[in-house]
Amino acid sequence: MYAGMLLCLLFSLTACSQDDVASLRILTYNIRHGAGMDDVIDLDRQAAVIQNATPDVVGLQEVDSCVKRSGYIPQAAVLGSKVGMYATFGPAIPLTGGKYGVAILSKEQPLSVRNIPLPGAEKRTLLVCEFEAYVFACTHLDLEEENRLTSLSIILEEAARWDKPFFICGDWNDQPDSKLIKEMKKSFFFINSLTDNSANYTFPAKSPNKIIDYIASYGIGSNRVVKSVKKRQVINEPMASDHRPLLVEVKFELPTGIDDVQSSKLQTQNDKACYDLNGRQVANCKSTNCKLPSGIFISDGRKTLVK
Repeated sequence: MYAGMLLCLLFSLTACSQDDVASLRILTYNIRHGAGMDDVIDLDRQAAVIQNATPDVVGLQEVDSCVKRSGYIPQAAVLGSKVGMYATFGPAIPLTGGKYGVAILSKEQPLSVRNIPLPGAEKRTLLVCEFEAYVFACTHLDLEEENRLTSLSIILEEAARWDKPFFICGDWNDQPDSKLIKEMKKSFFFINSLTDNSANYTFPAKSPNKIIDYIASYGIGSNRVVKSVKKRQVINEPMASDHRPLLVEVKFELPTGIDDVQSSKLQTQNDKACYDLNGRQVANCKSTNCKLPSGIFISDGRKTLVK
């Protein structure tokens, strides 16, 4: 009876209970193992790019972890620390004392992580992080078209197994008129613009002339989870890497069963018990603003995602 009285709360991840729609800021960035166009490895420059973009989740490609050339630094963890986000690394190959692959930075701690091998002369990987309201994947596809197309079948199988909105990003080493992208468009909605326009080019960073970096969501037509695109932007950063970062902001459909999304202060009726999904009571709300950690909670018969 109280559903009609709930208001939409405006935060980076917000929703209105009437239509179960949330917003999400996504950044994808090939960081070239931290090396800029001057060949200087400087994670502070790349951290500044990420911080200024204020994303909820970031997909990184060409990430070193304890590799000799980058000073044996776990780059994903260092970048995560610099920007105040959780870091998840997905190794693809061993490299001079460490590993090399992709990474995901996120405001939320992942509920689960999968790192799925993909084909390539240089082995590739699909890193998948599950969050409360969505699933996010990052990959850097091979230079050979045959391997990219084989990778697509693996990506499609992974996307189809989830009952949450599935987003994917990365450097896919292919342009919008390629066979790969044409095939992907049969199952994925591309959030970044594929229009052949200088404003949409991501590579090479100093004088970009092509689109090879993408952000997409699984599902098209009536199954499309993205309800609107608020922002599409190739960030004007010509020096920090050989790719320019790509930022989007979308409104997307929440998974079935979540009634509302709120800030860390859960709005409840006075003196209502609050439970996690394992049935443990986590609070007995004496006020209308119970402060809770991120997660899904049940209170007064409603399932609420708390950011």
